[in-house]
Amino acid sequence: MYESFFGLYERPFDLTPNPRYLVLTDAHREALSNLEYAITSRKGVTLLLGEAGTGKTTIIRTAIERQPERVHCVHLQNPTLERSEFVEMLARLFGLSERASESKTACLIELEKLLVSRSQNGESTVLVVDEAQSLPLELLEEIRLLANIETNSEKLLSVILAGQPELAERLNERSLRQLKQRVALRCQLKSLGLQETCAYVAGRIRAAGGVGSQAFTREAVALMHERSKGIPRTLNVIADNAMLTAFATGRRPVNTKVVLEVCVDLDLGRGTVAPPLPMMESPQEAPPSPSRPVRLITIDSEAAPAEAAPASPEPVAETPADTPADATADPQSRKFSLFRAPWIRGTNESS
Repeated sequence: MYESFFGLYERPFDLTPNPRYLVLTDAHREALSNLEYAITSRKGVTLLLGEAGTGKTTIIRTAIERQPERVHCVHLQNPTLERSEFVEMLARLFGLSERASESKTACLIELEKLLVSRSQNGESTVLVVDEAQSLPLELLEEIRLLANIETNSEKLLSVILAGQPELAERLNERSLRQLKQRVALRCQLKSLGLQETCAYVAGRIRAAGGVGSQAFTREAVALMHERSKGIPRTLNVIADNAMLTAFATGRRPVNTKVVLEVCVDLDLGRGTVAPPLPMMESPQEAPPSPSRPVRLITIDSEAAPAEAAPASPEPVAETPADTPADATADPQSRKFSLFRAPWIRGTNESS
């Protein structure tokens, strides 16, 4: 609806886990590398942890899409099943017979034959279980037994368990100690920092064919980071609604007033807005490519030089009592982070 208003060819903040919009922070880059290594090296059980909305499913789909055709991936996205339903689901996902979907014994026999045949042909198989923190104990045990399918020299089935941090707590239970011992790789996604949020917003807008500075002001991005707490999914919801509101009211770029309206409607946080940021020069935005390349957006925290420290400490103005703590806790760090974003052109909002 608002795409043409902002010069986009599609909405950049949809909630679908589109790998084309993956922004690689250091943690996301490490997680993606671990998943790819686990898939190609047949590492048994791999654990991917992260709070809801931090991008686990997007990372998984990206890792799967980057595999060659000889790698077969089965993705189980709804693990809240009974044991019989789990067997039926496995049989259908692996393309086994109707009899295998009705009998656990037949399912295991056919599955092992399939895995051995693929291994002999130089192919590998991966079972990805999303939302694994919701798995009942009996299904976690079934997955452990599936991970035991192996030859003398290699695992025949790699298992990736993706879930929220509660999954790690569950694996500390004595009844699951055998499954925990089989975890060969473990990685965790965290919420975005302010600098990463700036790059995230700019990267997704650029991937949709737009220019970040024409869509959001710096202050608006800072406020979205504060209210979303750096969770990408929540950030997407705020950004998408803010762009829709700006389109409906004819305001462009999105400013803090629009973001505040959206956050009130979504019941996301309370408090006042941080004071406007001072004018600073920043690199010019490269014009967006007319094509639609499928590429990953990376954030290199070491690529941009750090700002020089001031010769002497400057006096700090008193903070109003009703100003949010995280908006004024470290004003120098806040300015440093925002002005590194490649699309920032130094346009302040009017206070």
